[in-house]
Amino acid sequence: MILLAALLSAAQPAASPAVTAEAGQCGNMDDAGQKICEALAAQKAGRFTEAASTFESAALAQKPGDAAADRMLAAAGNMWIAAGEPGKAAVALDKALSGTGLLADQRGEALLDRARAAEAQGDFKTARAKVTAASVTISGDAFLWYFSAALAIREQDATTAKIAIGKALALEPNDPTVLFEAGHVYEFAGEDDKARDYWTRASNADPKGKSGDAARRALAMMDVPLTVTNKVTKEPIEDEKN
Repeated sequence: MILLAALLSAAQPAASPAVTAEAGQCGNMDDAGQKICEALAAQKAGRFTEAASTFESAALAQKPGDAAADRMLAAAGNMWIAAGEPGKAAVALDKALSGTGLLADQRGEALLDRARAAEAQGDFKTARAKVTAASVTISGDAFLWYFSAALAIREQDATTAKIAIGKALALEPNDPTVLFEAGHVYEFAGEDDKARDYWTRASNADPKGKSGDAARRALAMMDVPLTVTNKVTKEPIEDEKN
């Protein structure tokens, strides 16, 4: 995901007051700084559509050629994904990535968000290309490999899914979300014993959380015996003429 804190810290004008990200506390700063503050407040409140639009306005408020504009567009793309608008996310992220303002990890995270937007639109080819590009700079991000594994399942590629989830597990061996996805990967690959093991570990690691609950439901489904049988009558079919 986009590292909003790093993006926005880099985007702040030197003379601007600190951004508080609290509604009603965004005055006494220049236009760009005020918009960033308002976008952060909207993001914090879960108003992702508003946050995305305001980040885009903040990008427009930057001076022409200012690298901060690319960071604002990348932040907008991240918020559009959160708002369930992958098409708008793709537009904002493509603009951000076409500039020179995103460096190192920032660019990698923006590429990952672009992959997420593409996957949400069913464009697996673009999603895979962006994941590959992102791995150049953020190979240490477990979420990159988690997403890569999930994408591989949609691509019907069990081999890639297992490689990717293995990398995520190496980075975050006890993360319940990663453990749950590992179970999903191995169930997809037809390796039920490993799937059951990872879902059990996810359940134990997250006894009261969403990942643990999902793991327990998955385990319950695996343990349900087949109860539907097909009964074929062996009685002879009478000739309609008789």
